[in-house]
Amino acid sequence: MRQNNYQGALQYPVGSGFNATSTTNEVIKGIDLTGKIAIVTGGNTGIGLETTKTLAAAGATVIVPARDIAKAQRNLAGIANVELESMDLMNPQSIDAFAEKFLASNRPLHLLINNAGIMWVPLRKDSRGIESQLATNYLAQFQLTARLWPALKNANGARVINVSSHGHQFAPFDFEDPHFLHRTYETLQAYGQSKTASNLFALELDNLAKDFNVRAYSLHPGSINGTELGREAPLELFQQMGFCDAEGNLLPEVVASLKTIPQGAATTVWCATSPLLNTIGGVYCEDCDIAVLASDTAPSHGVKDYSLDEMNAKKLWQLSEEMTHNAFKVD
Repeated sequence: MRQNNYQGALQYPVGSGFNATSTTNEVIKGIDLTGKIAIVTGGNTGIGLETTKTLAAAGATVIVPARDIAKAQRNLAGIANVELESMDLMNPQSIDAFAEKFLASNRPLHLLINNAGIMWVPLRKDSRGIESQLATNYLAQFQLTARLWPALKNANGARVINVSSHGHQFAPFDFEDPHFLHRTYETLQAYGQSKTASNLFALELDNLAKDFNVRAYSLHPGSINGTELGREAPLELFQQMGFCDAEGNLLPEVVASLKTIPQGAATTVWCATSPLLNTIGGVYCEDCDIAVLASDTAPSHGVKDYSLDEMNAKKLWQLSEEMTHNAFKVD
């Protein structure tokens, strides 16, 4: 019988031995990635940079596509086994150009880590009229993965990792109005639906791709200190959420709850490399293990059931093909 994670059928911790405080160095220990090829979007800042460093140190060749090449060169200086390429996730033509260049190299792709994302941004739309968080956090993942599918299939053992968020609990995917044409724009609602979409994509991709020895995962990295994710958020929003005092200082209890960057990137690295996941896919992970199903009634740890729904996943796949003008045939 074919196994999939529809409705959370496989959504149970496996007892990895790691937890919220585990770091990238701990989860990569004993794993040799020599000869493996990885692509890490957003791999030159924050947890993406830590992911790049960790995979490269374990022997992988890591390709980092970046919009700001000069900034990426500074941040990646001195790291061995890294290749830098140009790509803008808000520009579909740029995604295609990057993928075509990689495919022309005739290399397999063992790890595709869809790490890049934005949050707390005002209402913006790309050239297609697509809301920016949906475009960047999800549709770019879909298009890039679709374009790179031949290289993933040729790896004879590949993983696609979507860096999602606990923020998927802010909102299910709104199939009626995904671009906020007829409803008031709420930045966290937009963020939530983009992350729900990322989870649904990993769910459906794994179900379709596992026959080709390609597995897919989504994950929550944790709330992390020192990233650039909140760079556009107004101070009033942090204060409203109870994160800051009147002067804009993070409250001590908030600081104490945040992960370091090596802790924040650990779940990504675990999903990318753990042998415990060799026969399991389509699951949502957090704190370096498969997450539990979340409560139906209140925000909690784990993953919401609407984020693992088979009908939602299949419907979103079709809609994503239409919105990106990319037919993603997994064959």
